[in-house]
Formats: sequence, C-alpha cells, structure tokens
Amino acid sequence: MSTSPGRPDLSKPTSAQGSGVGEKGLKTDALGLVSSVAIGLASTAPAYSLAATLGIIVVGVGLQAPIITILAFVPMLLIAYAYKELNAADPDCGTTFTWGARAFGPRTGWMGGWGIIVADIIVMANLAQIAGVYGFRLFGLDSLAASTTWTTVAGVAWIVVMTLICYVGIEISAALQRWLLCIEVLMLAILSITALVKTYGDNPPATAIHVSWSWFNPFNVPSASAFTAGMLAAVFIYWGWDTAVSVNEETADSHRTPGRAAVISTVLLLAIYTLVSTSAQAFAGIGTEGIGLGNPDHEGDVLSGLGDAVFGSGGFGGFLSKLLIFMVLTSAAASTQTTILPTARTAFSMATHKAIPSQFARVHPRHRTPTWSTLGMGIASIAFYVLLTAISGNVLADSIASVGLGIAFYYGLTGFACVWYYRRVLTRSARDFVFKGVLPLLGGLMLLYFFVYGAFDVYAAPDYGATSIDLPIIGETGGVTVIGIGALVIGAVLMLIQRAVQGSWFRHPDVPTGPADRADAP
Repeated sequence: MSTSPGRPDLSKPTSAQGSGVGEKGLKTDALGLVSSVAIGLASTAPAYSLAATLGIIVVGVGLQAPIITILAFVPMLLIAYAYKELNAADPDCGTTFTWGARAFGPRTGWMGGWGIIVADIIVMANLAQIAGVYGFRLFGLDSLAASTTWTTVAGVAWIVVMTLICYVGIEISAALQRWLLCIEVLMLAILSITALVKTYGDNPPATAIHVSWSWFNPFNVPSASAFTAGMLAAVFIYWGWDTAVSVNEETADSHRTPGRAAVISTVLLLAIYTLVSTSAQAFAGIGTEGIGLGNPDHEGDVLSGLGDAVFGSGGFGGFLSKLLIFMVLTSAAASTQTTILPTARTAFSMATHKAIPSQFARVHPRHRTPTWSTLGMGIASIAFYVLLTAISGNVLADSIASVGLGIAFYYGLTGFACVWYYRRVLTRSARDFVFKGVLPLLGGLMLLYFFVYGAFDVYAAPDYGATSIDLPIIGETGGVTVIGIGALVIGAVLMLIQRAVQGSWFRHPDVPTGPADRADAP
C-alpha cells in the first residue's frame, strides 16, 4: 500500500537520522537492554501492585492466591512473545495501535491505541492515591493520610512531578527507574525472607501457616467466577511490561532489544510475585481480622500492616518498616512515571499517523520527547483523578478493577494481530509456527475469555464491587463493567468524531495493512 505524499514509509525499519534523531523526531539509541528491562519491571510497580491487589486475590480464591499469581503469568508471557514478533517487523512506539492497523485495518488499530490510553489514565488515579497516602505515612502524618482532600492534593503533586520528569528526557526517566527498582526488589526480598524465617521459627505469629502444595492446585479454587475474577486481578499485577516496547524508537537495536526486554521482564516478575505471595500468605494467613490477607479493611493495601508485623515497630525493625512504606511509595511513583511514557508515545504515534490531532505529534527540540502528548497525559490523569475522588471513593475503587478489562482488550488484540499479520509465513518454519502463531493465539484466546466472562458475568453482577448502576433496558449492572465497557464505548464514539473531523488515517492509513508474506519477513 502506498504512503501519503510527503510522509515517510513507516513500514520500513526506523533508523536514526542526523545526530541521534529518528524519523519522528525522538531521540534514538537512548536505552539499552538493562534500561529497557528496568522500565518494563518498574512499569508493573511490583510493590504497589501487590499492595493493591494481593488482598483482592485472596478474598476471591483463598489459599490458592499463589497459584493464581503464577497462572496469570502464562497469558502475559504469550502476549510478550506477540509484542516481540510484531516489534521485529515494525518498532513503532504506537505498538498495538500500529500493529492492530497492520493486521485488521485503521479502525481496529485506533481502538487498540485507545485501549492503552484509557487503561493508563484510569490506573493513574489509583497510583496517585497510593503515592499520596504512603507519602504522608512515611512521615507519620496519619491524619493527613486519612484525609481525602490532602491525599488528593499530594496525588496531583506526584502526577505533576512525574510528568515533568518524563518531559525532560527518556534517559533521566530510565536512570531514575533503575534506582527505584533496586530499592523495590531488595525490600520485597527482605520482607519475603524475613516472613518465611519467622513463620518457620520458634515463635511464629498466631496467623502463620506452613506452605502447602495444595496452595498450588488451581482445581481447589472455589468456582469458575472466582477463578476468572482472580485471574483478571492477577493480570493487573503483571501489566506494564509493554512500556519497554512502547519506547522502542528510543532504544538501541530497536527491532530486537524491546521485545527481549518484554519477555525478560515477565519472567522476572513471575519469580518476584511467587516469592512474595507465598511468603506473605504463610506469615499472615488468609484470615479476615488483624494482618490476615483476607481482612477487608486491608484489601486495597496489605503491605503497610504486614511490614510492622514482620519487622516490628522499634529499632532496626522500625527502620525496615519505614523503608517498606518508602518502597511502596517509590513503586507507585515509578509506575506513575512509566504509565505516562507509553500513553504519551501511543498518542504521539497516533498523531504522527494523523489518527488524532497533529498537535500531539510535537517533539521538544532539545529533550527530543513528545511535548503535547506527555503534558496531555498528565493533565487528563489529574482531571480524571480529581473527578472520581470528588464523586466517590467507591467509584474510584471500581474504576481500578475495571482496568483489567482494558488490559485484556488491548493485550488480547495484540495477540490476534500477531497471528493474523504473520498468517502467510506460519508454515515457513517450526519457530514461526510456534512464536508467531501458537503462542500469541493462545494468549489472545485466554484474554478474550477473561474479558468476556469478566465483563458480562462476574463484574456485571450488581453485588460485585462497590457500586452498581441502573442502565436502561439492561437493568442493575455492576459498576466495574459499566466503567470498563463504557470507557471502550467512549473510545468508539471519539473515533467516529475523529473520522468525521480529520479522516485521512481512516481513508488512507500510512501503514501497510496486508499480511507478512515475504520470504524475508522477520
């Protein structure tokens, strides 16, 4: 397919032009493999994700929480291979937006890009909230931590700071991520090992239970709906590694390094989550009182109370407890930063391809980072966060649960896009058949099942989550489904508006939409 007049052929490999500047104006060769892996890991925010999600998983599946965190790794790894293979063909920072358009056409690609944007904006609200609460707790200001007004102010401040860091350069962002990630992983390891030592020591806590192989039997999960809800929650804790791919145009060896970083990130996350979920459950148990992981009072934050119980509150133990709080704070802050990165670059790519207003394609002349896209992401996140906080804390809680639907949507779409794009070369070799076909297809099917069953069965139940909404014709529906599906519907409406106002992308997309059928296809 021909490209638009005066536009570069973006189907060809991106190469640096001039002094470290790529075709779209971004800085090239700014990141290596280590930095890419650090960004991929930091984007998932392991400590924050565990603090916000482990209790939810335990409430749903009980002692099977460790196996649920392990099983959620499977579709993530399969989709990571889809990202790896598609990135080899086209290292475009729009990722699912561009690849979806290559495989299925411009409308599907646009919705894939919207899936990334809306999921990131929604999760920014919770990231900001956690950062605000833990910031006050770090300094012992518990009264401010309990204040909705002050935590909102602190959360907005976090978003502003992290947006500015992303604005001034990708290298500064990557350097900060490496330091924050080292603190985070080290503290999670210390917490896990200390918890296991005390569990098996002479004076274990009353809640302690020894690790059992039955915890790793998925057939002991209470029901199919509990399994699905648990998997969607667990998928959330892995989400974010694709940031390593969204900065592909700023990465050295852009066709290979981002994909490798995505796969490495998911494997490392598996090790971290298996260790922490198992040790935390062994130490605290799944009871509904005290430090028990099933305590509804701690459902959205299990690590702060666990830290005092594991380390103690005095002396060096008190220092470690404070360090744990600092670690969750930096984890949320790091994830705030790395959530801005992919969203800004998705919007930047969409604007470059004329799928959204061209202002979002502007690049800072010195920092070589997207300007309007980065600042726009920060502003949109602040507006959404303040709006939800003003409405209700319950709506904010349900909005976070709905992120799982957005993740399943665009990750699953990427898996199907990989299979369809490479369909004519799948029989070229056993490797192509497995890595371009079987693995992405299985990952896409798994996420499609979780999306459909979660959205229209589990989350749709009026008694699921903190809110429900009476919809015309449909009736009383769970707030999680309304927010998750509603966000995608809003995207479809915006797509129609964009097509009417500036429809060049939809009429003449500047990416080839046919399948990879060349003998030299990557």
